[in-house]
Amino acid sequence: MRTSAPWTALAFLLLPGALQACTVKKLGGSTGRFGNATLVRLSEFLSAGYKKGVRPVRDWRMSTMVAIDLMVYSILNVDEKNQVLTTYIWYRQVWTDEFLVWNPEDFDEVKQVSIPTANVWVPDILINEFVDVGKSPDIPYVYVSHDGLVRNYKPIQVVTACTLNIYNFPFDVQKCSLTFQSWLHTINDINITLMRSPEEVSEDKSLFMNQGEWELLHILSKYKSFSLDNVDSYAEMKFHVVIRRRPLFYTVNLLLPSIFLMVMDVVGFYLPPDSGERVSFKITLLLGYSVFLIIVSDTLPATAIGTPLIGVYFVVCMALLVISLTETVLIVRLVHKQDLQPPVPHWVKHLVLEKAPILFCIHTKHRLCSMLSSDSSDLERYKDNNFGPAPCSHHHTCELGGRGGASLHSEREGGLLGLGLGLAPSRDPALPVMDNILQEVTTIRHFLEKRDKCNEIAKEWLQVGYVLDVLLFRVYLVAMVAYTITLGTLWSVWQTA
Repeated sequence: MRTSAPWTALAFLLLPGALQACTVKKLGGSTGRFGNATLVRLSEFLSAGYKKGVRPVRDWRMSTMVAIDLMVYSILNVDEKNQVLTTYIWYRQVWTDEFLVWNPEDFDEVKQVSIPTANVWVPDILINEFVDVGKSPDIPYVYVSHDGLVRNYKPIQVVTACTLNIYNFPFDVQKCSLTFQSWLHTINDINITLMRSPEEVSEDKSLFMNQGEWELLHILSKYKSFSLDNVDSYAEMKFHVVIRRRPLFYTVNLLLPSIFLMVMDVVGFYLPPDSGERVSFKITLLLGYSVFLIIVSDTLPATAIGTPLIGVYFVVCMALLVISLTETVLIVRLVHKQDLQPPVPHWVKHLVLEKAPILFCIHTKHRLCSMLSSDSSDLERYKDNNFGPAPCSHHHTCELGGRGGASLHSEREGGLLGLGLGLAPSRDPALPVMDNILQEVTTIRHFLEKRDKCNEIAKEWLQVGYVLDVLLFRVYLVAMVAYTITLGTLWSVWQTA
């Protein structure tokens, strides 16, 4: 009995260890806190001996085929100045991991499970056009099927470099590429393919938010293999995202105000050129257009490689306004009345007053000629009736012969009766007064004739100015209409392309 006591004490000392071993066994079995935890058992099964740093193939000669897919969710920003496109995409990639395979019957028919991305091998497929890290959410899990198919789905905010052509702004269509390829592995290790057909990828717009400035047209996909050193080849999948700008905002805020100002400039030609109001009206339009360009300068995209056509359009409109103002100033200067204005040259009369109205069907000449002829005839009749030399001299001569002779005879009789002397008759004082009156009337007539001649010259220049004004207005209108039709045609073609 004494000899068995030490063994009994030893058994009691070893009992806690034995109980602890049994507890560990139960934790790994079907009892305890993780009892019936199929996913835990499956995770332990998959992670046992797994090497995430090794490409998951049993035969190293076999390449890992990675199927990728791309869906555009939104166009966040298009920076024309820095040539950067910011998009939000849903990216999917699928590959087969030969080391993550199990029998669903051993794990309660579990056919797929999510495991941390950091615990499995992930291909190093990146986008070549990346220029900045976007604010993308971190998705820490991947889905693994029982046959080893790994699905890695995640949203990505992509900030990529893109060659943006703004010449057709605001009717521009941009084509930016997203190139997916393995950064290190050759085509013998990692190859790339599409999950869906190129037609399905191109026409899929189910996730795109269609409420912004840009509209998604389609996504073109193209597979390509290339070699840098003629030894190793690399696989790449390039997606061309084609987007189009919605021009309604820019049409309302940029094009329509400019068109309205140009229409008012055309209407300003109907003001009389000799009134002086047309110059101030044109200057006001020019100042208003300058303020308009200052306001819209921040709206136009700015790049160092080109200027949008709408910027050229604004500059040409400004030039047309300047030309219109210059033409108005010249016409006003031409028709402005001056006393020392030279007569209209004969070649100007022949070309402007005779040939041009016939060639260009200008009716202003006939109206002005009738006005001038009526004014001239009235003036001649007025001069003949009031300031003619014969009636005036005859009238005064007759008047002097009647009243002057009687007064002279009475004075003679009075002198002879008063003094009784046969004195010679004194000179009639009324004769110098009448001579002065005749001289003044002649001076007034010469002045009126000179003024009438100046008025005739001014009217001829006014007629020349009206004809030239009509000609220049038509040339200006034809140039503006041709320019507008050309731009409208180009923008219509670009919008429907």
